[in-house]
Amino acid sequence: MRVLHAIHDFLPRHRAGSEIYAFELAQELSRRADVFVLAAEYDPSVPHGTIRWRSHEGLVVVEIVNNWEFRNFHETYKSDRMNAQLRHVLDATCPDVLHVHNLLNLSFDLPWIAKQRGIASVATLHDYTLVCPSGGQRVHVAESHVCHSIDADRCARCFGQSFLSRQMRAAKMTRGFAGGLAGRAGRAIFRMAPVLATSMLNMTEAAEVSSADVRRRLGYARQVFESIDLFVAPSRSMAEEFCRLGLSADRVEVSDYGFPPSRQRATEATSAEARPLRIGFVGTLVWHKGVHVLVEAARKLRGKYELHIHGDTAIFPDYAATLRKSAAGLPVVFQDGFDRERVSDVYNNLDVLVVPSLWPENSPLVIHEAFMHHVAVVGARVGGIPELVTEEINGFLYDPFDSDSLAASLQRLIDDRELVETLARRVPAVKSIEQDAREWEQRYRRVLQPAEVHACT
Repeated sequence: MRVLHAIHDFLPRHRAGSEIYAFELAQELSRRADVFVLAAEYDPSVPHGTIRWRSHEGLVVVEIVNNWEFRNFHETYKSDRMNAQLRHVLDATCPDVLHVHNLLNLSFDLPWIAKQRGIASVATLHDYTLVCPSGGQRVHVAESHVCHSIDADRCARCFGQSFLSRQMRAAKMTRGFAGGLAGRAGRAIFRMAPVLATSMLNMTEAAEVSSADVRRRLGYARQVFESIDLFVAPSRSMAEEFCRLGLSADRVEVSDYGFPPSRQRATEATSAEARPLRIGFVGTLVWHKGVHVLVEAARKLRGKYELHIHGDTAIFPDYAATLRKSAAGLPVVFQDGFDRERVSDVYNNLDVLVVPSLWPENSPLVIHEAFMHHVAVVGARVGGIPELVTEEINGFLYDPFDSDSLAASLQRLIDDRELVETLARRVPAVKSIEQDAREWEQRYRRVLQPAEVHACT
């Protein structure tokens, strides 16, 4: 069987949860099938639409450069240039099954193009990219708003303030619409004078986006629902929300992520009572992950504790700088990002993981990783988090944005170290990536019937 995994970006440069899961699933499946990964990449140093082949830890990765050189909002999800390159990739890899993880940076037309070629398609619902044009988290950062419903007017405002709109403006300065000579000058400015480039970017006119444009995109997303044979949501929360948004319930099933084995926690010589409670955050340092709520809660804590924040401070430097300023004077350590080889080291040095998300998370990978390392979790009561964290069994839940409630839960753990160990002993088992891959193979076979696995001609 030949399987093509499609995702908005990929390792090693991009290391968020969906990228890590797609890599681990593809790597496990590659033991029994021919597996390819299709991903987009942003690289203004080469022409928009360039196709590059590379390898990552034994996986063949086909990369399409998407520099967001789009004339209008419609092209951000349905681009003739991207569609032409996607056809080339499908013809070159000749998959039996297309496994979609994310269509952002690619094209909403990819499943339909695959269907025209007789290729079956499945999808993992990691986030809300299909219905949220500003990145898939359903948050309007400029207005500190979590979108519990899809408001086209708000979406239109939000897109103009998003990093995706910024990429479109940057494209005008670097290539495509700006012309060759101007494009080279623009790229040189970004490289040698980033502050000046940012100032110029702010003066560049953003793409016009209306509420009608957003509604048109939502309508197109519903066509994607019809093009894909089977959807899998890692949480009931995600499945129910997509059904509410128009996905037929008989085309979606719930099945959580699988994970590779981990190294067990080593026995510590130092008594837990004798050292500070080690509180951790692991993830992307971005507003919707709610790290600022965690820092605010930390300021209210009494007693011995340390807060270890693991996340790349260079991805969203302005937000990271705000966090550092808020954490001044507190026992907070910014650990930056880490390689996958260090995952066990990170969790083995934590007593409790905090997942302070503000957006409706799916089934956070970090919670599963914490459970695999016998670490209790304190999480926001949002999205799929309550499906994993059971109050006073393996952790605590609190309402998003409520730093007082979060602080109260953490204070209980600071004051009662025996409770920390009790919660850790009760963490549930986590599905293995091997079992997950077997389940996906069965789904692939199911959507292929009655068609047979075909060979390239």
